[in-house]
Amino acid sequence: MPADKIIDPNLAAKAYTSSMNVGGKAGNAAEDDGGVSFSDLLRGSLENTVDKLRKGEEMSAKAVTGEADVNDVVQAVTQAELALQTVVAMRDRLVSAYQDIMRMPI
Repeated sequence: MPADKIIDPNLAAKAYTSSMNVGGKAGNAAEDDGGVSFSDLLRGSLENTVDKLRKGEEMSAKAVTGEADVNDVVQAVTQAELALQTVVAMRDRLVSAYQDIMRMPI
């Protein structure tokens, strides 16, 4: 079985327990446990990606004017490309998960 398909039983039990609190604090379960909410995690990831893309653009502009070293430009552009690929992969996984949920019988 692939490593990304293995589910930790403790996490599954915790998710089940938190789903039992549908009427009360289920929406705030991550904050109550001292964890980071999914929306905060996603927001931080997107802000980080945007920062890397902007840095890549700035370094490319500096390279055109001769103000930046080629190695720095390549590194910034590579980091921006990797960050963008990560966001696209996250989007694809979210869409796939949403489609799987919508296909579930009620």
